[in-house]
Amino acid sequence: MRYDLVIFDNDGVLVDSEPLSNTLLAAYLTELGHPTSYEESLRDYMGAAMHRVHDLVQERTGQRLPDDFDEVFHGRVFTAFERELEPVAGAVDILEKLTADGVPYCVASSGSHERIRVGHRKTGLDRWFEDGRIFSSQDVGRGKPAPDLFLYAAERMGVPPKRCVVVEDSPLGVQAANAAGMDVFGYTAMTPAAKLAGATQLLSDLGEVADLLV
Repeated sequence: MRYDLVIFDNDGVLVDSEPLSNTLLAAYLTELGHPTSYEESLRDYMGAAMHRVHDLVQERTGQRLPDDFDEVFHGRVFTAFERELEPVAGAVDILEKLTADGVPYCVASSGSHERIRVGHRKTGLDRWFEDGRIFSSQDVGRGKPAPDLFLYAAERMGVPPKRCVVVEDSPLGVQAANAAGMDVFGYTAMTPAAKLAGATQLLSDLGEVADLLV
């Protein structure tokens, strides 16, 4: 086995949340007077922690988002999750295989702990992720593309960074994994391969993860 730990991003890799959340984010920013298309939301915010949204809006406009922005946005997202969220195709199969093979894994997400858990409960993935396998940007000072979250997850799981591989679908996540000194499998279901060019390997199906581990 080439790796001692598989670290999964959550949104877009385990749960099919990126189309939902970025549609809602673009609409809410536009509603607040910061016109944003779905494509621009994916470009600027996919894979990022919420502080990036605040930072970029203030940097570009000189205006601060409302104090309750995160609360309102997450309320809309959770409502959409309960109505529409599904696991990514192949997510259950790869988690079952890793468990059967005794390969340690965890999730390290830019999303909040609440967002991770809401999504996992709705999709049934919560059976695979007890608390000790869930890490959020809330746990560290800086979100992706900083390496802090992946390094924190590796430390908590007791595995050196060089023995970890990250499964990511965003350019920011690939940058974070590289900065952490970890290999990274770039998942291209939603993101063009060219935007994940820094990945160690590219894959279009989560089933390929198992083959790339050996």
